Amino acid sequence: MKKVLALILAALTLLPCAVAAAEGTFRVGMECNYAPYNWTQAEPSEYAVPIEGGGGYADGYDVQIAKRIAEGLGKELVIVKTEWDGLPMGVMSGAFDAIIAGMSPTEERKATLDFSDPYRTNKLVVVVRKDSAYASATSLEDLSGATITGQLNTFHYTVIDQIPGVNKAMAMETFPAMIVAVQSGAVDGYVAEEDGAQGDTAANPDLTYIKFDEDAGFEASEGDTSIAVGLAKGSELLAPINEILAGIDDATRDQLMADAKARQPLNQ
Repeated sequence: MKKVLALILAALTLLPCAVAAAEGTFRVGMECNYAPYNWTQAEPSEYAVPIEGGGGYADGYDVQIAKRIAEGLGKELVIVKTEWDGLPMGVMSGAFDAIIAGMSPTEERKATLDFSDPYRTNKLVVVVRKDSAYASATSLEDLSGATITGQLNTFHYTVIDQIPGVNKAMAMETFPAMIVAVQSGAVDGYVAEEDGAQGDTAANPDLTYIKFDEDAGFEASEGDTSIAVGLAKGSELLAPINEILAGIDDATRDQLMADAKARQPLNQ
């Protein structure tokens, strides 16, 4: 009995230390599977951050933004690898403090999450094979008859309906899966943000992407095409994160993205 009481007292003594350690971290959820925004690699580097629980290291544009936010908050960055569909619930449940995962602040997501000011804005494009009959398309009308997919539970998948005469394929869970689907001919293309498409095509020379003529592409709001930090409703981190993001100028953001694209692994 005395031994049990001693163990309980020891645990209670250590509890404040554990709480202090938790308070000294900035825990960020991301897929670690969405280059150039975030990916997993086996080896450490000056850019990468260890993934909590093992399983490699996380790098990418999101990781570099997360580093700067953690530094501004005076906290240690911890990356929590989480499936895309689990990110909103993860931050709402307190499993991590923020989502920094190439997530757009859509009106639907705003119903359950708070979002920071955007830290990146993109145009929507379609990735296809270079030898595809659709590679020379310049408008949505040119994609009539094509089989197009997008990532599951994303705005990308919903805009496919704007393509007249499209064959809308089933949504896929990850971008690597969509890359393989295009390369194998299972689908003709997938919807992506231009940053992601540039990274995908650089890593896979058999792919290219369609950049539509002015007013000939997808219709989307700024909330749909921008990228922001996702937080639990009422999070006290919103104001300080916005202040930190305001201190990262456009030139720095562009350079961080360019560097991430240059570092990203093949077939991501």
